[in-house]
Amino acid sequence: MQETITSFLSEVSGIVWGVPLIVLLLGTGIYLTIILRGLQFRTLIPSLYLAFVKRHEEGEGDISHFQALMTALSATVGVGNIAGVATAIAVGGPGAMFWMWVTGLLGMATKYSEAVLAVKYREVDKFGTMSGGPMYYISKGLGLRWLGMLFAIFASIAAFGIGNMVQSNSVADAMQTAFGVPPWISGLVMCVGTGLVIVGGIQSIAKATSAIVPFMLIFYVIGSSIILYVYRENIPHAFYLIFSHAFSPAAAAGGFIGSTISQTVRIGVARGIFSNESGLGSSPIAAAAAKTQNPVGQALVSMTQTFIDTIIICTFTGVVIISSGFWMSGETGATLTALAFESRLPAGAGAAILGISLAFFAYSTLLGWCYYGEKAIEYIFKERAVKPYRLVFTVAVLVGAVVKLELVWTFADVMNGLMAFPNLVGLLGLSRVVVDETKKYLDHEIARAR
Repeated sequence: MQETITSFLSEVSGIVWGVPLIVLLLGTGIYLTIILRGLQFRTLIPSLYLAFVKRHEEGEGDISHFQALMTALSATVGVGNIAGVATAIAVGGPGAMFWMWVTGLLGMATKYSEAVLAVKYREVDKFGTMSGGPMYYISKGLGLRWLGMLFAIFASIAAFGIGNMVQSNSVADAMQTAFGVPPWISGLVMCVGTGLVIVGGIQSIAKATSAIVPFMLIFYVIGSSIILYVYRENIPHAFYLIFSHAFSPAAAAGGFIGSTISQTVRIGVARGIFSNESGLGSSPIAAAAAKTQNPVGQALVSMTQTFIDTIIICTFTGVVIISSGFWMSGETGATLTALAFESRLPAGAGAAILGISLAFFAYSTLLGWCYYGEKAIEYIFKERAVKPYRLVFTVAVLVGAVVKLELVWTFADVMNGLMAFPNLVGLLGLSRVVVDETKKYLDHEIARAR
C-alpha cells in the first residue's frame, strides 16, 4: 500500500515540479528583473553593506535586518546545496552549474519582490509580533483570502516534511556515517535543542540562527577551499567545462551517460530554484519580522540570501565536484559530493568536513522552517494554535531521525512545489506595487544624498 502511495506521489511531484512550474518561476524572475531595471545587479554591493555592516535599522519589527537574513538563510542553505548540486551535475553535466547561476541571479529579483510585499502587508498579531508572508499579501493586496489560505496550508504541511523530519533524518544519517552516532541519539539531541530554541519564538530562533549560520557558512567555505587547493590545477578547466557545456551537450564519459542541452538547462534551473527557494514564498515570512522603516530596506537585504545560497555556496560545491573529476563517476547526490571531498585527503577528513556541514545545514533548515510553519499555522487557526504546533514540531524532529521517510519526503516535495503557484499569483498581481515602493525608496535616497 505504501509503495503504491509513494509511486503515485512521485508522479504528482514530477508534474508539480515539471516544465510549467519551472518556466513560470524563471519567467517571473525575468519579468521582475525587467520592470525593476536589473535592480539586483545595480544594488548588490549596497545590499551586502546593509546586511553585514549596517546591521540595525530603526522601525517596527521583531528582529534586525541581519537576523532576518540569517533566519531565511538557515532555511534555504541546506541539504540541497550539497546533494542537490551534485544531482544537477550528475544528470546535466557541468553546464548545469551555469544555469543554476542564471536562476540565482534572476531569482534575486523575485526574492526582493517577495520581501517588499511581505513587509508592506504585514500585521501585528495578538502576541505583539509581526506576521507576514504570501498569505498576507495575497489576502490583503489582492483580496484573495482563499488563495492566501491555500498557500498557508501547503506551507504548514511542507514545514513538517521538508522543513522538519527530512532534515532531522539527514542529520542523523550524516552523524551515523561520519562518526558512528546512532540515529536515536542524534534525534534526541535535536529534539531537545529544537524545543529549547523555538519556545522563545522568532527572537530566540533569530538569535540561534545568527550564531549558527555564519559559522556553518564559513566552515563549509573553508572546508571546500581545502579541497579546491588540492585540485587547484583543475579549477580553470572546471570553469571551462561549466561555460562550454552550458550551451553544448556533455558527452558520455566514464560513468556519466551524457546529457542534452534541454536536460542541462532543466536540471540546472530546477535545482537552482529548489536550493534558493526564490518564488516559493517561504523566506518572505522571515523578512516580515525585520525591524525596518521601509519595505525596500529589508528587501535589499533579503535579496542577498539568493546570492549567498546559489552564487557562493552552491558554486563551491559544484566546482569541488567538477575539479575532482568525480562528476563522471556515475554517482549522484550526497554520495557524489562525498567522493569529491574524501579523495586525496587523509582518511576520514573529507567525510568529517562533509558530515559536520550536512548536520549544521540540515539543523539550521529545521529551525528556519519551524518559524515558517508556525506563521502558516497561526494564519489558519489563529494564535491559539502556536503552542501546540511547537510541541508537535519538536516531537516530529525525533520521529524523523529514526524512521524511513520516502513517503514523507515525496509528499512534502509536492507541498513545497504547490506553494509556488499562489505565491506567483501574488507576485505578478502586485508587481506594480513593488515597482512603486522601489521608486519611492530610491527617490528618497537620492534626495537625501543631495
